[in-house]
Amino acid sequence: MPTPALTIVEADDELWRTYDNLARRAYGHQVEDIQCLGAHADRRVAVRDGRVIAGGLGLLIPQFFGGRPVPGASMACGCVAPEERGGHLAAELIAERLRPLREQGAVVATLWTASSGYVRRLGWEAPTQVYSWTIPADELRHSFHDSDFTITHAVTGQHRPLCNDLAARWNGPWQRPHWWGAWQERQHPDMATYAFNLPGQEPSGVLSVAGEPHLGEGRRLVVYDFWAADQAVAAAMLAFLGRHNSRISTVAFQRTGLPPAPLLVHHLRRSGALTARAWHPWMLRILDLRQAIQLRGWPDDVDLALPIEVVAEDNKATDRFILQVEGGEGELAPTTREGQLTLTRGQMAVWYAGGYRSAAAAQLAGVGGAPRALAQLLKATTDREPWLADYF
Repeated sequence: MPTPALTIVEADDELWRTYDNLARRAYGHQVEDIQCLGAHADRRVAVRDGRVIAGGLGLLIPQFFGGRPVPGASMACGCVAPEERGGHLAAELIAERLRPLREQGAVVATLWTASSGYVRRLGWEAPTQVYSWTIPADELRHSFHDSDFTITHAVTGQHRPLCNDLAARWNGPWQRPHWWGAWQERQHPDMATYAFNLPGQEPSGVLSVAGEPHLGEGRRLVVYDFWAADQAVAAAMLAFLGRHNSRISTVAFQRTGLPPAPLLVHHLRRSGALTARAWHPWMLRILDLRQAIQLRGWPDDVDLALPIEVVAEDNKATDRFILQVEGGEGELAPTTREGQLTLTRGQMAVWYAGGYRSAAAAQLAGVGGAPRALAQLLKATTDREPWLADYF
């Protein structure tokens, strides 16, 4: 008997409620973002023989690369019914979920997934490793000291313009939309947000925290947002966290809650007190190579015209381009010239996000070509490090 045809459609409210029930069964728990983000997203479900068997959200949100917001598609809350897994349905579903977002201008796409090997075959790659960090509150109290910063209790999302300004210093963060604060308040009802400023100056740091139960310790303090303009305000924020030591024994920075900077470990009295846990990473895919290069920001001091070859997602062909960067602008033009470097689509995504911090790292990852050409390529994106500060 032939398998009934599969259709992937935009979900109305009834189909979306059905998908919500499916996701609860597939994940083993309620997925709050399915309803929280549904009003701001493109909602797609896969239907076979009248049954919803898969689905997910697509959020059209710019991400900062090279200091500029690049139109992006953030994929969230996706799943396939347990009884339907193994039939490569996810590949077709992702393609159809991306289609309307591409039509609206998205040139890059991002997702968080535990199935990194699967999406890697579809052209995605992880620009960086992701960790959460835990540290005794007493260690912060002894390692960072009070300062002249004024600390003000703020409304979550109130300082979104400052966060977006600081986000542009990294590769990957969202340009947070207007609904971000309400979403976070619903996700974390006990979250408290604080702004840090020197007397007479505008805030230069934003910190969001919430208490949560912790086995064996009663409660711990979880850091969800840590935006600091410089070392001085970052130290003030860490000192503030240490002040909780009388009631809270442990401070935990969630997987997106601390930028990949060495400030914390470099100033601890006992570095061994800091514990790291690795998480599945965020994955990036470039949907439109030429547009992604054109819309991204580039360092003013980079001047190159480099022939490269990009391996197609099916690994059966390569496209040849001249990568040109000059005066802070970039362009990827087709060429017939043989490339000096060869990259897969996934490797292009890592490079685009500044994930290769050295030629040695890129070579170990499989980027092929002459060392001098590789050094030129990396200089174009290593001015900013990859960091995605939102988990969705």
